[in-house]
Amino acid sequence: MSLIVRKYGGSSVSTLEKIKSIAMQIKTIYENGNRLVLVISAMGDTTDELLSSAREITANPDKRELDMLLSIGERKSISLMSLALNAIGVPAVSFTGSQIGIITDDDHGNACILEVRANRLLEALHENKVVVIAGYQGVSIHKEITTLGRGGTDTTAVAVAAAINADFCELMKDVDGLYNLPPKYFKEAYLREEVSIDEFLEIAASGAELIAKDATQIAKAKNVKLAIGNTFTGKIGTIITNHDMNVVGISQVIEQKCHFKQV
Repeated sequence: MSLIVRKYGGSSVSTLEKIKSIAMQIKTIYENGNRLVLVISAMGDTTDELLSSAREITANPDKRELDMLLSIGERKSISLMSLALNAIGVPAVSFTGSQIGIITDDDHGNACILEVRANRLLEALHENKVVVIAGYQGVSIHKEITTLGRGGTDTTAVAVAAAINADFCELMKDVDGLYNLPPKYFKEAYLREEVSIDEFLEIAASGAELIAKDATQIAKAKNVKLAIGNTFTGKIGTIITNHDMNVVGISQVIEQKCHFKQV
């Protein structure tokens, strides 16, 4: 039996059909005796749509009020995920960032996690429930709703995994894992089953944002076991290890868009 934190991003939960499909995957993992914490993003483009609405009101929205607005997206997705799980016989309970104890600083829109007060989370796990947490958001030391900025759901998942000493933190994406070459351009590209966390940090610094850099740094500092998996198959493709892989030579090619200046 393992204690697993699984993160699902916006594209993974963009429709009700996808949410129900994930719920069926979670049912299998749960019935195999594992304890599960799910960290969920807002559905699809919800955050962008909320931001657009705010900017239709004002070109310079107040940061506190903007965080209050943006936090709506994750509340919707965690509620739907919990409903989907309960509907198929998997006991589940959802929590916002503030309810679960994600304590941050006061930097609205780009807050930093200071502490995870996990008592309520652990109580729910003890009751044999799947815990569904809103990613990307928390509550400041002055009790204000905050958002964590780009990659905030990854960061939430890793911070929670560290706080509860999870066996694994699995970040589920719409790809199989990390490839040595962009597979859409190179037929010889292969999936890297294992990569060191130090190399992964270098890859992230070079522009491949498969996992948010802040999340990877927390994982290294707190010795969190990371993995990347495919949302739609449920399979884990790449394990990120905390030991030196002793890779020699070029091990990764990063795809970046080129912008040409007209003269």
